[in-house]
Amino acid sequence: MESDIYYVNFGKSDSKGTTSPPQLPSRPKDHGKAKKSRESRCLVLMAVGLVLICALQLVNSSTGVLQFIMITEERDLLKTYMNTVEEFSQTIKSLQDNYNDLINEKDQLQKNFSSLSQKKLELENKVTSLRVELNEAYERSYQLGSIFISVELKNWYESRQYCRNRGGDLIIINTEEKQSFITTLVTEGAWIGLSDIQLEGKMTWVDNSTLKQGFWELGEPNNSGNEDCVERRASRPFLNWNDIPCSFLRQGICEK
Repeated sequence: MESDIYYVNFGKSDSKGTTSPPQLPSRPKDHGKAKKSRESRCLVLMAVGLVLICALQLVNSSTGVLQFIMITEERDLLKTYMNTVEEFSQTIKSLQDNYNDLINEKDQLQKNFSSLSQKKLELENKVTSLRVELNEAYERSYQLGSIFISVELKNWYESRQYCRNRGGDLIIINTEEKQSFITTLVTEGAWIGLSDIQLEGKMTWVDNSTLKQGFWELGEPNNSGNEDCVERRASRPFLNWNDIPCSFLRQGICEK
């Protein structure tokens, strides 16, 4: 900053010895202009400073708003993630509980299956034993005259061999009295000694004699599906013969 310079004139004497009065100090001619220039610069600097302050405040305010928005979004996103994780955790827990329940049910079913399999095996053994006992009992108790019954279920050929092994053959029924007697004696389906194995459509007995009188069910024999052997069915009291495939399993009625 420029300093104001003042000049003081205390007077001087002329040649006649007259002293002129002192003159007041004078300012430089450009003093006013310099002062105005300094004031203008100050105003400009103040304005610039104010603008900078406002700009800084605006920047700080914008940054704060952006930070607030970002924090809010991150908080909402984190909350969403946490909710999703919680849902997944609950789902996993539910699935784990279901899995454990299924494992327990599977173990229980396996135990039940093993127990039932054991019981089934025991029952099968008992049935086999009972069949043998019944077969022996039939041979002892139902050996009426020369007739006895195979309790074991066999096909026609096996049943015939069973009878032959015991000195007989499958029964020949050629009278109404014999048919009535067998009907009261046997309560299950059973083979008799009649078939058309040797000649299709011609029923003959195991002794090669030709059938003269039959006691067929209504509509039989029909030879449906290669039915060559004859059984005595239990569904009818008297007319109960039926032709079926020889591979079916039945009891056998034997006679000596």
